[in-house]
Amino acid sequence: MKFICYDIGNKRVGVAVSDPFMTMALPKETYWRKNFEKDVAFLAELAKKEGADRIVCGLPVKLDGTSSEQTELTMSFIEKLKSVTDIPVVTADERFSTKEATRVLIAGDVGRDKRKNYVDSIAASYILEDYINKLKNTVGLKQ
Repeated sequence: MKFICYDIGNKRVGVAVSDPFMTMALPKETYWRKNFEKDVAFLAELAKKEGADRIVCGLPVKLDGTSSEQTELTMSFIEKLKSVTDIPVVTADERFSTKEATRVLIAGDVGRDKRKNYVDSIAASYILEDYINKLKNTVGLKQ
């Protein structure tokens, strides 16, 4: 099994992939958005190229778990992605993923200008890692 994860933002989409044994999530790239249709097509094709069995999309919700305007924007993107790919698309809670990725980059002394190139893919890896761990705990996915 192989999963790909997208941390969908208004300007960038962080991309992470799992290893085939589902033991870790690895940051892959940051995709800089162009327009809605091109973005959806690119990400659907990327998942196919990567041989993904599932697409995991981070879902931004408020701290209390309720929806926000950003949640609705992200859901419309996810619905369009679902309509152009045969790969199953699921959502995962992305709370604190970008903050944690930023903290790690700051601790690694990565400058502000360079952080924007990495923060989203690292955040996507945190989202995917959390999703895999929850899946292992709930359905007994073999480690």
